[in-house]
Amino acid sequence: MATAGHSTADAKPLPAGGRDLLFCCTPGLWATWPVLPVVRPGADGGTECGLLYDCWTVAGRPGYSATVFLCNLFLMPTGEGAFLELPRRVYDTAEELLADGWRVD
Repeated sequence: MATAGHSTADAKPLPAGGRDLLFCCTPGLWATWPVLPVVRPGADGGTECGLLYDCWTVAGRPGYSATVFLCNLFLMPTGEGAFLELPRRVYDTAEELLADGWRVD
């Protein structure tokens, strides 16, 4: 949302706080479990939407805890196979994910 004197094209990610890190690392807090919606400013001035997925708890699959699947929560495919085929951004840690501009939505 633009405010007086500011446009969404000028949007920069807010600094990551402890809340973002806590939520990224604690799937038990996710109201939309097994996914957590995240957003960041897009290069075109819009908003890029993504989802974190608790793949470890759901399917025992390691390696996805700091992966953002590029999808809107409301357009999420049904079935884990289709979900795991979505384009994604892979990070080594939640801190790296947050440093790239992603924030809990």
